[in-house]
Amino acid sequence: MAKLFETTTINTMNLKNRFVRSATWEGMAGEDGSCTPRLIDLIVELARGGVGLIISSHTYVSREGQAGPWQLGIYSDELIPNLHDLTEAVHKQGGKIVLQLAHAGSRADSNLTGMELLGPSVKEKENGPPCREMTHEEIRQTAEAFAKAAARAQESGFDGVQIHAAHGFLLSQFLSPFYNKRKDDYGGTIENRARIVFEVFQSIRDAVGDRFPVLIKMNSEDFLDTGLSVDEMLEVAAMLERAGIDAIELSGGTADSGKFVPVRKGRIDSEEDEVYYREAAKRYKEKIGVPLILVGGIRSYGVAKRLVEKGVADYISLSRPLIREPHLINRWKSGDTSKATCLSDNMCFNPIRAGEGAYCYTEKKSRSK
Repeated sequence: MAKLFETTTINTMNLKNRFVRSATWEGMAGEDGSCTPRLIDLIVELARGGVGLIISSHTYVSREGQAGPWQLGIYSDELIPNLHDLTEAVHKQGGKIVLQLAHAGSRADSNLTGMELLGPSVKEKENGPPCREMTHEEIRQTAEAFAKAAARAQESGFDGVQIHAAHGFLLSQFLSPFYNKRKDDYGGTIENRARIVFEVFQSIRDAVGDRFPVLIKMNSEDFLDTGLSVDEMLEVAAMLERAGIDAIELSGGTADSGKFVPVRKGRIDSEEDEVYYREAAKRYKEKIGVPLILVGGIRSYGVAKRLVEKGVADYISLSRPLIREPHLINRWKSGDTSKATCLSDNMCFNPIRAGEGAYCYTEKKSRSK
């Protein structure tokens, strides 16, 4: 048990164990993206439950980048006071919390924002407005929006920020040749496709300084015939290492990836079926020295223990299991190391889409019988 529950450090951030709560859409923010008391209560319960590092919310950095309703925002200074209430409450429980910074790109909800969709390239949609190719000035403005959002997170008391460059959202779209058809300095080679990611990172670093942890979440691969590959992920990770990123969380897939979407539905019955991105993680650890946070299909304490002890990952990241069991980490630490009870049925999205916020619908339904 010692390895999983030893203290570690990411930049200046001291963590009490190697378990991470991976960011998600909780669906509990106000209509303006403001942090609400019920979102604070949910996040505080994770801190009480023993999670070493909480990565909170899929948070939009500018209005046109909003992905869905009741999504947390950090596009305005007016949102800082309520976010400060969140970080203060987590810190009172001895927790650490990082805010994920995101822009949905062509996957934004223009019905909510009333604004046109922007992305690396033109993308037509069967239902809804098409996405327009971003200009160089709009790319610059987006990098600036990420930087301002990071500065707001720092002012709000967060322990760090995470750049969301995974799952087919804006920065992931730029990285992927499936979405990025540009012929200029932001398209073509992986160095060009990654250019916006490094402009965002450098803008953030300039805004928050060297001692404020800056993490990134990116795809191990897109699982698309012409998408980002593992080889290209490793190239980007090596460039991020040289640039000074503090940790990388590996995930995978997009909304267009068929059965290999980021949030896969389907019961995980055996330990052999766990860890969606195991092979990519092994290749990463062979070449990259930046701490690896691994998410995706991890459900068993023994699997988590072996991943860390064998050097496949430095941190174990969980999302859906902690929706059903916010105190899972304390349970495992207490000696009850039975498997997480999450069924991976994705029924937790039902109450989120209904405006009720994130909870385990399956468990609540079984209790009501």
